[in-house]
Amino acid sequence: MTAEDDVEELPSWVRPPPEGFVSEDLDRLPGLPNHSELIDGSLVFFAPQTAIHSLAVHLFWAGLHRWVPKGLQVSSRMTIILDEDQRPEPDAAVIRLAGEDDPDRTFYWGKDVVLAVEVVSRDTRSRDRKRKPLLYAEAGIPHFWRAETETGRLVVHVHELDPATGAYILTGVHQDRLKLTVPFDLDIDLTDLR
Repeated sequence: MTAEDDVEELPSWVRPPPEGFVSEDLDRLPGLPNHSELIDGSLVFFAPQTAIHSLAVHLFWAGLHRWVPKGLQVSSRMTIILDEDQRPEPDAAVIRLAGEDDPDRTFYWGKDVVLAVEVVSRDTRSRDRKRKPLLYAEAGIPHFWRAETETGRLVVHVHELDPATGAYILTGVHQDRLKLTVPFDLDIDLTDLR
């Protein structure tokens, strides 16, 4: 077997098209790893998550689920189509229900997202702190939370979209307890990582 033979056995998505991938490709490409994202037309794959990341994602899902009002639902590990070459997968999201929900759907539309939550990991730091907030703001998602776990504690940076600038503004940094009135009333114990 030669090096050329090895290359031919690789899946087609290993070699991106010159114009980059598009959001529909995540549903069409065979053998694509689970939880793949599309950022700027490039495929992004998830590294194995740490225990604290997993616990934080669960805490947000359970906490949001407890407080989410009628007409909204909590989603975890679903991609969001923002435009043709942007399809990120936030760690958690709150979605506005629009008519009948399709149980076989593989994504939500950015226009239906009320809140996107990212839990920063070592391999996602740059994307979660810089690129994804820009993408979510450009898509008009009104609320964004960035959760940091580097200190072993959960610290949540809460952002709201400024309609005048189209950018997020930091409205608070929360440790121990996340008590808010927007996007809806909620009270989450950030120390309850179990």
